[in-house]
Order: sequence, then structure tokens, then C-alpha cells
Amino acid sequence: QVQLVESGGGLAQAGGSLRLSCAASGRFFGANAMGWYRQAPGKERELVAAISSGRSTEYVDSVKGRFTISRDNAKNTVYLQMNSLKPEDTAVYYCNVGQYIANSYTPSRYWGQGTQVTVSS
Repeated sequence: QVQLVESGGGLAQAGGSLRLSCAASGRFFGANAMGWYRQAPGKERELVAAISSGRSTEYVDSVKGRFTISRDNAKNTVYLQMNSLKPEDTAVYYCNVGQYIANSYTPSRYWGQGTQVTVSS
């Protein structure tokens, strides 16, 4: 059974920072890619950042230079450091365990419960 538990969301002012964590269960962790998604009201869920098992990373253009994804395999945890937050970063953030297929992050059916991030202007 795979379980993903996010934490670290909350309220931040524009320009501020938050750090999200996702604790994963299961021995799969080190062998899989991990991704952070977000979903704002009325919008589709989008991939924000992903990290491969070899720690290669990718980001959606809107967060490049502001967000950093990292992983600690010893702790089965993936992080999303979010700096220079903007009101448009407001969303529910979800982590996912997946894999890279043809250099594209492919999510699995395993999702966390989500953590709310709200950025005030």
C-alpha cells in the first residue's frame, strides 16, 4: 500500500516562502520519480515540479527560479521549497509518486490528500 502525506501549507504574504513536505510509505520510494502538482479553484491540476530517482528536476515555467524540489530517500520524503510566492501560487498542492516515460513525468494513481497554500497580496 502506498501512502503520501503532505504538510507545510498555510498562509503566506506575497514575496514570502513556504516549504512543503511529502512523507511517503513503501519501499518503492527511492526507485521512483516524485512530483508536486497544484490545483487552483476552477482550474485543472498541473504539474509544478518533478524529480527523478537520479535527482534530475523539472519545473513549470511559472515557478522556475522560485521553487525547488528535492528528496531525501533516507526519510522517504520529497520537499518543495517555495520562495518569492505570488498570489497566483494559491492552490491545493498534491504530491504524487510516478515515473519518467520518454523523458516525461507520468503520474501514478497514488496521491496525497493535498495541502492548501494561500498567498495574500
